[in-house]
Amino acid sequence: MSSSHEPEPKNSSLDIEDIPSFSFNQSNANEDGTNHQSLLGPKPRRKHFFSPLDPGYADAVHKDAEEVVYTEEEERRVKRKIDNTVLPLVLLVHGINSGNAHVIKAFNDNYGITDNNKWTLALSIFYVGYCLLEMPANVLQRHIGANRFFFLSLTFWGIVSLSFVYAKGYASLLVLRVLMGIGEAGFAGMVYYLSFWYKRDELAVRISLCLTGTLPGAIGGLLAFALVRAHTSLLAGWQFLFLIEAIPTLVVALMILLFFPSFPFSATFLTPRERAIAQARLNRDHKPQSHGGMNGWKGFKVIISDPNSWLFVLILASFSVGVSTVSYFLPTLIKNLGFSSINAQGLTVAPYVVGWFMVLFQAWHSDRTRDRGWHIMASCATSFVGYVILATSVQKSVGAAYFALFLVVGGNYSLFPLAMSWAANTFSPTSKRGVGTAFIVSISNCISIASPQIYFDPEDAYRKGHAISAACLLLSFLVAFILRTRLSLLNKKNAARLAELSKDVKNVLAEKDTEIWDNDPRYVFMT
Repeated sequence: MSSSHEPEPKNSSLDIEDIPSFSFNQSNANEDGTNHQSLLGPKPRRKHFFSPLDPGYADAVHKDAEEVVYTEEEERRVKRKIDNTVLPLVLLVHGINSGNAHVIKAFNDNYGITDNNKWTLALSIFYVGYCLLEMPANVLQRHIGANRFFFLSLTFWGIVSLSFVYAKGYASLLVLRVLMGIGEAGFAGMVYYLSFWYKRDELAVRISLCLTGTLPGAIGGLLAFALVRAHTSLLAGWQFLFLIEAIPTLVVALMILLFFPSFPFSATFLTPRERAIAQARLNRDHKPQSHGGMNGWKGFKVIISDPNSWLFVLILASFSVGVSTVSYFLPTLIKNLGFSSINAQGLTVAPYVVGWFMVLFQAWHSDRTRDRGWHIMASCATSFVGYVILATSVQKSVGAAYFALFLVVGGNYSLFPLAMSWAANTFSPTSKRGVGTAFIVSISNCISIASPQIYFDPEDAYRKGHAISAACLLLSFLVAFILRTRLSLLNKKNAARLAELSKDVKNVLAEKDTEIWDNDPRYVFMT
């Protein structure tokens, strides 16, 4: 594969003279999987709050992972422990800050911001801080560990959300929206975080389970429906909504600091042998993994020179138009069908619940078939049909328009876990994966700054906005097809290159304990 990357020579060269001597002696294999870890203390040490974990501990687990011998049943037990510990915490982190469209809409209704331009500006300005800090956030997460990073993010976000309780008027809304975008900048790093724990064909369903806004959106709709009418002498209903978001967030932040495992090698809920197995199973799926790697600037230069990065950006940027508008405009779209503001909040629940099941099915089937491209195209087509119905029949049939919202929500929200798991599956080594996923989300979300502006025609039932969203999904469909075709051709080309190598070179390459890059002929892309 020809590439304009600047990979480190030791990782990308196939000259046998440049390959360090390394031999794996099966007779020396440590079946317990704790030989190197037993030489260290019980926990990785830190010098201070912002310092990284002791790299010696990571190296010990990686060395044990190279030698550990384990059964399929042991691997299943380790995966179950990871599922039971990591996924609930990830779901808690992401779910606590979702469904914000409902509380922002309640704020808007309270202060009577009826100017559509002002309302869409308040929605768009959120993405300014979000886009600027997404990549630095992923780099910081890798450096200090996920527990400290998400503790800081959640604490900041919770304080900002609490500040909304005391906000007065439009200017306060704009300032707090910018700060909220800064606070949420790191949450998309959960995709990168989950790639530390799961193999490529396990990732999509777990991203969809934890990181889609459908279930939190449904819960947010129920809360908004129940509380927006509540008033006391001290607080209005919309203030209760922000309070209910802020206080649990601050509590969860402390829980994350204390209990959230940053990496498999530092996971205290796993035994030393289980840590070695957790790492070894990733090595077999992705070739040897490493905790170290290139720095952020080096990774940035590699990513921007990779054509795959820009194709992913196009896919995400195109469907992000629909996702961002639906997440903020769903109550408004339902209200536009003739319902009251309060009933519109309640009627958002059904599309989100059905959408959640659609998201899970798509992701499960994608992992089961080890396919990403066709599933993304299917989700694009589903949302496309929904937008076409909305653009053509919203004023003719309330039932048809409401049904179309089910298609739009299910199709749109299926796309993020599929696309991000595909990106995480495509980039290697892990350091490039971290920078790459952050780059894709950051650049594509720049489009989200303008997304709310396409819904500028409430008098015409937002027909133009629906038509633009449909066109963007069509573009996403086409780019996904191009990317899938490109990766399939690269797999064939890499297989041909690998077949040309001598048996001795293949044996030496197989024994190398360094991470392979995605421009290595041994790397197989998921399509």
